[in-house]
Amino acid sequence: MDWEILRGLNEGERRAVLRSTTRRRFRKGEVVFHEGDLGESLHLLDRGRAAVRVSTPEGDHVTIGVIGPGAFFGEQALVGTDNHRMASVIALEPLETLALRRDDFSRLRADHPMVDSVLVTALSERVNRLTDQLVEALFVAAEKRLCRRLLELADIYAANESGGPVSIPLTQEELATLAGTSRPTVNRVLQELVQADIAHVRRGGVEVIDPGRLAARCR
Repeated sequence: MDWEILRGLNEGERRAVLRSTTRRRFRKGEVVFHEGDLGESLHLLDRGRAAVRVSTPEGDHVTIGVIGPGAFFGEQALVGTDNHRMASVIALEPLETLALRRDDFSRLRADHPMVDSVLVTALSERVNRLTDQLVEALFVAAEKRLCRRLLELADIYAANESGGPVSIPLTQEELATLAGTSRPTVNRVLQELVQADIAHVRRGGVEVIDPGRLAARCR
Protein backbone atom coordinates (compact mmCIF):
# COMPACT_ATOMS: atom_id res chain seq x y z
CA MET A 1 0.00 0.00 0.00
CA ASP A 2 1.31 3.45 -0.97
CA TRP A 3 0.26 5.77 1.86
CA GLU A 4 0.79 9.38 0.81
CA ILE A 5 1.54 10.33 4.39
CA LEU A 6 4.71 8.17 4.29
CA ARG A 7 6.06 9.35 0.92
CA GLY A 8 8.52 11.78 2.50
CA LEU A 9 10.38 8.91 4.20
CA ASN A 10 13.10 6.70 2.80
CA GLU A 11 12.54 2.94 2.66
CA GLY A 12 14.22 2.28 6.03
CA GLU A 13 12.20 4.95 7.80
CA ARG A 14 9.00 3.75 6.17
CA ARG A 15 9.65 0.20 7.33
CA ALA A 16 10.39 1.43 10.84
CA VAL A 17 7.04 3.23 10.97
CA LEU A 18 5.12 0.22 9.67
CA ARG A 19 6.88 -2.11 12.14
CA SER A 20 5.67 0.14 14.95
CA THR A 21 2.01 -0.17 13.96
CA THR A 22 -0.58 -2.69 15.11
CA ARG A 23 -3.08 -4.15 12.66
CA ARG A 24 -6.67 -3.63 13.76
CA ARG A 25 -9.80 -5.11 12.22
CA PHE A 26 -13.36 -3.79 12.39
CA ARG A 27 -16.65 -5.31 11.29
CA LYS A 28 -19.07 -3.47 9.01
CA GLY A 29 -20.88 -0.88 11.11
CA GLU A 30 -18.32 -1.00 13.93
CA VAL A 31 -17.07 2.29 15.33
CA VAL A 32 -13.30 2.79 15.12
CA PHE A 33 -13.61 5.66 17.59
CA HIS A 34 -16.26 8.12 18.75
CA GLU A 35 -16.23 11.90 18.52
CA GLY A 36 -14.95 13.17 21.87
CA ASP A 37 -12.94 10.04 22.71
CA LEU A 38 -9.39 10.56 23.92
CA GLY A 39 -7.16 9.86 20.92
CA GLU A 40 -4.18 7.55 21.31
CA SER A 41 -3.24 6.59 17.77
CA LEU A 42 -3.07 7.53 14.11
CA HIS A 43 -4.67 5.03 11.71
CA LEU A 44 -3.39 4.13 8.25
CA LEU A 45 -6.33 2.69 6.32
CA ASP A 46 -5.23 -0.53 4.62
CA ARG A 47 -8.48 -2.22 3.54
CA GLY A 48 -12.12 -1.22 3.36
CA ARG A 49 -13.90 2.12 3.52
CA ALA A 50 -15.05 4.25 6.43
CA ALA A 51 -17.36 7.19 7.04
CA VAL A 52 -16.30 10.25 9.01
CA ARG A 53 -19.23 11.67 10.97
CA VAL A 54 -19.76 14.62 13.31
CA SER A 55 -22.60 15.69 15.56
CA THR A 56 -24.57 18.88 14.91
CA PRO A 57 -25.80 21.39 17.52
CA GLU A 58 -29.26 19.81 17.04
CA GLY A 59 -27.91 16.41 18.07
CA ASP A 60 -27.92 14.84 14.62
CA HIS A 61 -24.99 12.90 13.16
CA VAL A 62 -23.92 13.76 9.62
CA THR A 63 -21.36 12.24 7.26
CA ILE A 64 -18.66 14.72 6.27
CA GLY A 65 -16.32 12.35 4.49
CA VAL A 66 -15.72 8.86 3.14
CA ILE A 67 -12.18 7.45 3.08
CA GLY A 68 -10.66 4.38 1.47
CA PRO A 69 -7.37 2.44 1.29
CA GLY A 70 -4.30 4.66 1.38
CA ALA A 71 -5.97 7.31 3.53
CA PHE A 72 -5.15 8.13 7.14
CA PHE A 73 -7.13 9.52 10.06
CA GLY A 74 -6.75 10.37 13.72
CA GLU A 75 -3.50 12.31 13.27
CA GLN A 76 -4.47 14.80 16.00
CA ALA A 77 -3.66 12.05 18.50
CA LEU A 78 0.04 12.56 17.74
CA VAL A 79 0.23 16.30 18.41
CA GLY A 80 -0.82 18.89 20.97
CA THR A 81 -2.26 18.48 24.43
CA ASP A 82 -5.98 18.21 23.62
CA ASN A 83 -6.16 14.84 21.89
CA HIS A 84 -9.92 14.38 21.90
CA ARG A 85 -11.33 13.05 18.64
CA MET A 86 -13.00 15.70 16.50
CA ALA A 87 -15.21 13.20 14.65
CA SER A 88 -16.41 9.60 14.71
CA VAL A 89 -15.13 7.04 12.21
CA ILE A 90 -17.39 4.10 11.31
CA ALA A 91 -16.58 1.08 9.13
CA LEU A 92 -18.81 1.02 6.04
CA GLU A 93 -17.54 -2.51 5.28
CA PRO A 94 -14.98 -4.86 6.86
CA LEU A 95 -12.07 -2.57 7.68
CA GLU A 96 -8.38 -3.01 8.46
CA THR A 97 -6.09 -0.27 9.72
CA LEU A 98 -2.51 0.00 10.92
CA ALA A 99 -2.60 1.91 14.20
CA LEU A 100 0.42 3.95 15.32
CA ARG A 101 0.26 4.88 18.99
CA ARG A 102 1.46 8.25 20.26
CA ASP A 103 4.19 6.80 22.51
CA ASP A 104 5.53 4.61 19.68
CA PHE A 105 5.57 7.63 17.38
CA SER A 106 7.56 9.59 19.96
CA ARG A 107 10.19 6.82 20.04
CA LEU A 108 10.32 6.79 16.25
CA ARG A 109 10.93 10.55 16.16
CA ALA A 110 13.86 10.13 18.54
CA ASP A 111 15.45 7.38 16.44
CA HIS A 112 14.48 8.74 13.00
CA PRO A 113 14.14 12.57 13.01
CA MET A 114 12.81 12.55 9.44
CA VAL A 115 9.67 10.82 10.74
CA ASP A 116 8.55 14.34 11.68
CA SER A 117 7.65 14.69 7.99
CA VAL A 118 4.69 12.38 8.69
CA LEU A 119 3.19 15.07 10.90
CA VAL A 120 4.04 17.84 8.44
CA THR A 121 2.33 15.93 5.62
CA ALA A 122 -0.71 15.09 7.73
CA LEU A 123 -1.26 18.62 9.00
CA SER A 124 -0.53 20.21 5.62
CA GLU A 125 -3.05 17.95 3.89
CA ARG A 126 -5.64 18.71 6.54
CA VAL A 127 -5.17 22.48 6.19
CA ASN A 128 -5.35 22.25 2.40
CA ARG A 129 -8.52 20.19 2.58
CA LEU A 130 -10.21 22.60 4.98
CA THR A 131 -9.23 25.54 2.79
CA ASP A 132 -10.65 23.84 -0.30
CA GLN A 133 -13.88 23.05 1.55
CA LEU A 134 -14.25 26.65 2.69
CA VAL A 135 -13.71 28.01 -0.84
CA GLU A 136 -16.22 25.49 -2.21
CA ALA A 137 -18.83 26.38 0.39
CA LEU A 138 -18.50 30.10 -0.40
CA PHE A 139 -18.05 30.15 -4.17
CA VAL A 140 -19.05 26.84 -5.80
CA ALA A 141 -22.66 26.02 -6.67
CA ALA A 142 -24.29 23.11 -4.85
CA GLU A 143 -24.77 21.18 -8.11
CA LYS A 144 -21.05 21.27 -8.86
CA ARG A 145 -20.16 20.37 -5.26
CA LEU A 146 -22.32 17.27 -5.50
CA CYS A 147 -20.72 16.24 -8.79
CA ARG A 148 -17.28 16.62 -7.22
CA ARG A 149 -18.23 14.46 -4.25
CA LEU A 150 -19.66 11.81 -6.57
CA LEU A 151 -16.46 11.80 -8.62
CA GLU A 152 -14.34 11.44 -5.46
CA LEU A 153 -16.55 8.60 -4.24
CA ALA A 154 -16.38 6.88 -7.61
CA ASP A 155 -12.59 6.92 -7.32
CA ILE A 156 -12.74 5.51 -3.77
CA TYR A 157 -15.13 2.70 -4.74
CA ALA A 158 -13.68 1.95 -8.19
CA ALA A 159 -11.46 -0.83 -6.79
CA ASN A 160 -14.61 -2.89 -6.19
CA GLU A 161 -15.60 -2.78 -9.85
CA SER A 162 -14.31 -4.52 -12.99
CA GLY A 163 -14.49 -1.69 -15.47
CA GLY A 164 -18.26 -1.24 -15.36
CA PRO A 165 -20.43 1.24 -13.44
CA VAL A 166 -19.06 2.22 -10.02
CA SER A 167 -21.53 1.52 -7.23
CA ILE A 168 -21.60 4.07 -4.37
CA PRO A 169 -23.61 2.70 -1.42
CA LEU A 170 -24.58 6.04 0.12
CA THR A 171 -28.07 7.45 0.54
CA GLN A 172 -29.18 10.78 -0.89
CA GLU A 173 -29.25 12.18 2.64
CA GLU A 174 -25.60 11.20 3.12
CA LEU A 175 -24.67 12.68 -0.26
CA ALA A 176 -26.42 15.90 0.75
CA THR A 177 -24.33 16.28 3.91
CA LEU A 178 -21.12 15.47 1.99
CA ALA A 179 -21.91 18.18 -0.55
CA GLY A 180 -23.23 20.67 2.00
CA THR A 181 -26.64 20.94 0.38
CA SER A 182 -30.21 19.71 0.75
CA ARG A 183 -31.68 16.34 -0.14
CA PRO A 184 -34.10 17.89 -2.71
CA THR A 185 -31.12 19.44 -4.48
CA VAL A 186 -29.34 16.07 -4.52
CA ASN A 187 -32.43 14.39 -5.92
CA ARG A 188 -32.77 17.01 -8.66
CA VAL A 189 -29.13 16.81 -9.70
CA LEU A 190 -29.15 13.02 -9.68
CA GLN A 191 -32.19 12.98 -11.94
CA GLU A 192 -30.34 15.26 -14.35
CA LEU A 193 -27.37 12.87 -14.31
CA VAL A 194 -29.70 9.93 -14.92
CA GLN A 195 -31.27 11.67 -17.92
CA ALA A 196 -27.78 12.35 -19.28
CA ASP A 197 -26.80 8.66 -18.87
CA ILE A 198 -24.03 9.65 -16.46
CA ALA A 199 -25.45 7.93 -13.37
CA HIS A 200 -28.13 5.51 -12.24
CA VAL A 201 -30.04 5.82 -8.98
CA ARG A 202 -30.91 2.66 -7.10
CA ARG A 203 -32.27 1.93 -3.65
CA GLY A 204 -29.72 3.02 -1.05
CA GLY A 205 -27.11 4.20 -3.51
CA VAL A 206 -25.93 5.58 -6.85
CA GLU A 207 -24.04 4.05 -9.77
CA VAL A 208 -21.66 6.27 -11.73
CA ILE A 209 -21.82 5.09 -15.34
CA ASP A 210 -19.56 7.64 -17.03
CA PRO A 211 -16.89 9.16 -14.73
CA GLY A 212 -15.39 11.14 -17.62
CA ARG A 213 -18.56 13.04 -18.34
CA LEU A 214 -19.17 13.47 -14.63
CA ALA A 215 -15.72 15.04 -14.33
CA ALA A 216 -16.63 17.51 -17.06
CA ARG A 217 -19.54 18.70 -14.91
CA CYS A 218 -17.18 19.34 -11.99
CA ARG A 219 -15.22 22.03 -13.80
